[in-house]
Amino acid sequence: MDLTISASFLPQTDPDASLAFYRDVLGFEVRNDVGFNGLRWITVGPMEQPGTSIVLFPPGADPGVTEAERQVLAEMMAKGTYAVLLLATSDVDGTFDRLQAADAEVVQEPTDQPYGVRDCAFRDPAGNLLRVQQQK
Repeated sequence: MDLTISASFLPQTDPDASLAFYRDVLGFEVRNDVGFNGLRWITVGPMEQPGTSIVLFPPGADPGVTEAERQVLAEMMAKGTYAVLLLATSDVDGTFDRLQAADAEVVQEPTDQPYGVRDCAFRDPAGNLLRVQQQK
């Protein structure tokens, strides 16, 4: 079987703030920015990985999602328990310093983990947990 990851989806509640974070702070390129009925879906990704994208989408946009479900999604996003993205780097300490300097919300400073990585964590503007790992 020949499978690759094409895109993953992360919810966003403020498209302009998410765009600025992923483009200006993380350095991802913008691949698409589509609006529909007052909502925006923004596709970004690392320049070095043109075949892999992240779609920043408005949560609860599906017409089948109830208002109660939208509320649960909003609560989970506010706590940072709805979505997680794992990023890899060859320099977790340098990456952490750059993200901290850009005022990203720090969740965990660089730490050596018992499972063989050094990692840190922060949140994007929507509250999604982003972990950055470096193999040891």
